[in-house]
Amino acid sequence: MAFSSHLSSPVCFHNKNPNPIPNPRSQKPSGVVGAPKARTLTDARAVPPLATAAADVFGPIDGTTLAVIGGGSVAALAAVLSLADPEKRRKLQAEEVGGDDKEVVKQYFNNSGFQRWKKIYGETDDVNRVQLDIRLGHSKTIENAIKMLQDEGSLSGVTVCDAGCGVGSLSIPLAKQGAIVSASDISAAMVAEAEKQAREELTNGAVMPKFEVKDLESLDGKYDTVVCLDVLIHYPQNKADGMIARLASLAQNRLILSFAPKTLYYDLLKRVGELFPGPSKATRAYLHSEADVERALRKVGWRIRKRGLITTQFYFARLVEAVPA
Repeated sequence: MAFSSHLSSPVCFHNKNPNPIPNPRSQKPSGVVGAPKARTLTDARAVPPLATAAADVFGPIDGTTLAVIGGGSVAALAAVLSLADPEKRRKLQAEEVGGDDKEVVKQYFNNSGFQRWKKIYGETDDVNRVQLDIRLGHSKTIENAIKMLQDEGSLSGVTVCDAGCGVGSLSIPLAKQGAIVSASDISAAMVAEAEKQAREELTNGAVMPKFEVKDLESLDGKYDTVVCLDVLIHYPQNKADGMIARLASLAQNRLILSFAPKTLYYDLLKRVGELFPGPSKATRAYLHSEADVERALRKVGWRIRKRGLITTQFYFARLVEAVPA
């Protein structure tokens, strides 16, 4: 895996080789034999050959599907998409758990989704090609977020809110570097797993992160830095604006966000994926344009200072660091 040497200008990380990589918490060198190498492009707007979001929310884009996109009739594809009704399917899912998007996400990540994503975020070999590729993409996002944090110097004593901590992929490495971490997630199962991993790994005097079961709306306190990675995909733009404002209100110096970027290309792949829901496709996916995120930040007095684009075959995320304007 590779870092951008400087993230203050747009960068794009591409990787077509979904070979296994070590978990970020293992702290092994990124040049390990067999680890994929990333290319850095100067223009983050460049479209990768294939990039889709997480396998749970984007369907199995296979060679046949790509042939339709690449060589089929655009008009015919548009007609097929117009007949699909993923919104109806999502409403039925929400009705089944008696709630809205947030309740669907909560139920999913406390049940089947927890087992699925625990494997993806972990080190087990029991993952398929798509899951392994998503592990790579998420790991690169974690590594580049840590790089952004380290750019300001030592993390010892720095207070960090890890909003949407998952199984601790970011919280634990930050704690190892001396940061004082408050970590939360909407999923009790995820938080329990993060605590378990932290107890196993933080054995040399590092301060244990404070883990809590909370959604973004319930967060409080003040922190030097707030980090929220791969969470905004669960929020439509009108709610994402409020979440960005909420997170910014908790941060004193920096806010680091990652989100699935909304472009015509990614939006088309997302809609095609919705034609093939599969049994594990359980949550809505919302893409966000960088302009909308930047507008939401400006509205509360923040500006983007650094930005990057991390992509693999089946994962893509825009990563930004914002500071008070």
